[in-house]
Amino acid sequence: MTPARGDHDARRLEVSEAVWRVLSSRGFEGLTLRAVAAEMGASTGLLTHYFPNKRALVAYALDELDRRSLERPRRTAPADGSEPPPAGLPRLRAALLDVLPLDGPATAGNRIWVGSWDVALADPELASAHAARYARARDFLTGHVAAAQRLGELPAGVDAARLAAGAQAFVLGLVVQALFAPAEFPPARQTELLDAYLAGMASPGA
Repeated sequence: MTPARGDHDARRLEVSEAVWRVLSSRGFEGLTLRAVAAEMGASTGLLTHYFPNKRALVAYALDELDRRSLERPRRTAPADGSEPPPAGLPRLRAALLDVLPLDGPATAGNRIWVGSWDVALADPELASAHAARYARARDFLTGHVAAAQRLGELPAGVDAARLAAGAQAFVLGLVVQALFAPAEFPPARQTELLDAYLAGMASPGA
């Protein structure tokens, strides 16, 4: 008998939570059908209804990582009801701060993201999907850059997409440094370095 839709959705949510717990504790290297099944207290046979092989599991995990990243609270859209930063440079700054490992949850999420790079690079299709995710993030940043240019906060004669790509590259590089050397790159220094980068963007000839 086919399971009821509600039962299927509940099981899917259970699988999703188990995948996330394995990712959080073991990273992509430890993500296996057996590990997820053990986390659920289920058999690997049950998981084959969702993932016929490890590649399907990894692809799902990458989508789950993307979904959770998109759904987490953002400085640009506060969940506590407070006002978001003004459009333009303040909102661009907030969006870039959201990328950095400035607290425990953000650090944990970034560890998983960085761990996903090796897995994605080993598979052309997964690599393409990851590239698309970063392209969407650049498009998002480009909108904030363009708004800052209209407001006269950033040079208007520079391509907004180029500035956004540079800003994304900067924060991703800072993420890596902060993960590997947290004592050298505590949250205060990360913020200071980002503000210095933005000041450079805003200066003539950026």
